[in-house]
Amino acid sequence: MPESTRNQVRTTDISMLGLGAMGSALATASLGSGRSVTVWNRTPDRARGLVAHGARAAGAVREAVTASPVVVACLLTLPSVQETLGPVADELRGRTLVNLTTTTPGEARALASWAAGHGVDYLDGAVMAVPAMIGTREGRILYSGSRTAYETLLPVLDVWAPAEYHGADAGRASLVDLAMLSGMYQMFAGFFHGAAMVASTGMTASDFAARQAPFLSAMTHGLADYAKVVDGGDYTVPGQQSLDFSDLSHIVRTSEEQGVDPAPIAAVQALISRQIAAGHGAESFSRVYEGLRAAGSQAVSTEGAAA
Repeated sequence: MPESTRNQVRTTDISMLGLGAMGSALATASLGSGRSVTVWNRTPDRARGLVAHGARAAGAVREAVTASPVVVACLLTLPSVQETLGPVADELRGRTLVNLTTTTPGEARALASWAAGHGVDYLDGAVMAVPAMIGTREGRILYSGSRTAYETLLPVLDVWAPAEYHGADAGRASLVDLAMLSGMYQMFAGFFHGAAMVASTGMTASDFAARQAPFLSAMTHGLADYAKVVDGGDYTVPGQQSLDFSDLSHIVRTSEEQGVDPAPIAAVQALISRQIAAGHGAESFSRVYEGLRAAGSQAVSTEGAAA
């Protein structure tokens, strides 16, 4: 960096790389808490509103990185993080990198390894909130990686949303986040499937939602009971619906009769059928967990053998 430019750099508490909806919300919350913030975005115009609220705009990534001891990356994908930070790895040395870009657990671990190799303290974050929730207590952000970084930065992190630390494994926060999103998206897909089934009767999706929402809310109370059975590993405990009784083929047939793709419910039926075929029909419906886990373990073993 030219000396004339270096002299213009004002040290700020954090530097935010990426000013999409989430990055902007994080920067805004930081400014609102009294923190000084340097911002950078590939499209500079996105920084205007934040500058009007006291942020300092950096014209280049290197300038943004050198402005603060803490660099926050909230970009689009892992490649965008690599493309942005790779050329300035030398300037990151001795700083803390907080990655809030959505990555897989393996990608988070790869970033942590890269950071360690360049003398960078690394903390990975998984944002469980929409931008409007940032700066409130409604959402939460999961973190894993450097405990030192987490404890040191907690006053900053807690401004964005309630913070949870999930351990030194940099990939764990991402894993927990994506696992929870898996449940959410499959629930939504189930709702869409049900709404499509009743559409033939003239029921609108809004009418169906008014009935489905309270029903689903009531059903979630059963998650804790299912979890106890899964954790205990005994699927013969009394009081839970059996796999035999959980046969869903009538829902599959009804979907087909209505001319609706049965794929969402057919996938669940396939899990049930495999467990029944293996001789577990009298056991709890929650035993499908073992089938999912076994299939995943087999896939990992196959990939390991191929490697």
